[in-house]
Amino acid sequence: MAIAVFSLSVLLHSQVVLAAFTIPLRSKKGMVVSAHPLASEAGISMLRKGGNAVDAAVATTLAISVVEPFSAGIGGGGFLLMYSQKTGEMKALDFRERAPLKATRNMYLDAQGKVRPNASVNGYLAVATPGTIAGMYEVHRRYGKLPWREVVKPAIALAQDGFTLSNLVTYRSLPAYENRKQIILGNPAAREIFTRNGEYYQPGEKLVQRDLAKTLEAIAQNPQSFYTGNIAQAIAADMAKNGGLITLADLKAYKPIWRTPVCGNFRQAKICSMPPPSSGGVHLLQILNIIGDTDLKSWGWHHPDSLHLMTEAMKIAYSDRSQYLGDPDFVKVPVQQLISTAYAKVRRQQINMEIAKPSTQVKPGLETIKNFTLRLRSGSKFSESSETSHLTVVDAQHNAVSLTFTVNLGFGAGVVTPGTGIVLNNEMDDFASAPGVPNAFGLVGSQANAIAPRKTPLSSMTPTIVTENGHLRMVVGAPGGSTIITQVLQVILNVLVYGMDAGAAVSAPRIHHQWLPDELRIEPWGLDALTLQELRRRGHNIKETTPWGNANAIVVNADNTFEGAADPRGEGSPIGF
Repeated sequence: MAIAVFSLSVLLHSQVVLAAFTIPLRSKKGMVVSAHPLASEAGISMLRKGGNAVDAAVATTLAISVVEPFSAGIGGGGFLLMYSQKTGEMKALDFRERAPLKATRNMYLDAQGKVRPNASVNGYLAVATPGTIAGMYEVHRRYGKLPWREVVKPAIALAQDGFTLSNLVTYRSLPAYENRKQIILGNPAAREIFTRNGEYYQPGEKLVQRDLAKTLEAIAQNPQSFYTGNIAQAIAADMAKNGGLITLADLKAYKPIWRTPVCGNFRQAKICSMPPPSSGGVHLLQILNIIGDTDLKSWGWHHPDSLHLMTEAMKIAYSDRSQYLGDPDFVKVPVQQLISTAYAKVRRQQINMEIAKPSTQVKPGLETIKNFTLRLRSGSKFSESSETSHLTVVDAQHNAVSLTFTVNLGFGAGVVTPGTGIVLNNEMDDFASAPGVPNAFGLVGSQANAIAPRKTPLSSMTPTIVTENGHLRMVVGAPGGSTIITQVLQVILNVLVYGMDAGAAVSAPRIHHQWLPDELRIEPWGLDALTLQELRRRGHNIKETTPWGNANAIVVNADNTFEGAADPRGEGSPIGF
């Protein structure tokens, strides 16, 4: 086993970047990269036992649910993309949370029709029906090799025996969630698990979750216990007692959905990602199509021209997202139109390379373009928080899994079902509570993403797999709410266009624009003074923010070795053997 290490500075394409650049780990037989070393170890242990990429991904997912209770877990949901090297098949599994049967379109509005602050964020009314366990059992039942109990075991041990909280204090550690502490303290079950004397457990201390261990043990014996057994009864009873909407009928009805991945070509590569109800794949491909065959490399990495083009393409994509994206089981989503190269060419012609177009002048584009038609049937708003978690896995046969899952905001709704240790999501905030009203991440939506019973809220999650000439080339994804799409975009460009290794690709400073608000976000020290001056001259409203995201990736080299790297912004690690 080996774990990557860090160097503190690097000269990259003639620009000094003041950031921690991770050195990628190389391996031949398999690789797991996740947001936490203990979770990566859980996954790699499955590969050592003869398991495949699916076994490793499920074990890693369940372990993350224990060691990152604030980010993702069995009380949430997500998306999985998997690739079979033998058949060349790409499959997508939607195990995202769904609105309860009792959910209504205007459930978060007051008598005047205004959105009630935090109603979709805090407490029982914010919780959507969880899908993580159903998704993990479904993919394992179909494609795993090891016994189900075997893949659950590492998570049980981590919950039962506890684990030491990292001394590396990042935005993905317990003390970072001060803004969610009052919500946690207000829920007796959550308070008992995560705090002591009114404070979170601190770095270096051990966090033990015995109730969660019992829940995972029950799931190891019978995964349906979450949806029809004692666990389901505990969730439904607590919901009924506290004004929540989830019932036994909701849990019993939950089923993960196999969907067709969205795929497109970029240079010599085939890019496949998650389809709706995630917006990630559609808009990743849309932005890549707008960039097209533009010779970014000749301009140089982070040249003002390349940054300007990327930013203007991001605005277009997020504008379209606000209008057209939603749950395809409820609305007609014009996927093929949005990812067509013909549409991208028209939108590319609308970009002025000398002047940034204000967001107020960037409109959703399908209606204005001949031969593109659209019929929407329903209600839109979106995103996950930065507390989402991503993991990538490749096994010795070059089968791959890219998986992103979440409970949304830190500690989800701040609700733990008593006796279970399950942190429940606040995914209802990813619906459009009202058209045009931003959600917790500033994203604005239309009617395509309105609340409806059993509907899936729109997502930004972008688990992605890249192939070249029929062979696996790259597996990548990230957490980060509305920034997920642009993170994955830039990691892909860093590898495919600029020839970076996996470590540099996930470490390099990033930019982000999501149409509204009209600001180009950059990281501290991310761009040099002359570049900033030139971008401002072109009209970009630049906002420096704290570093965001926690991308990770596995790249397959020409010699068929794996190169894995975790984002130095977090505490994750690649582990191979």
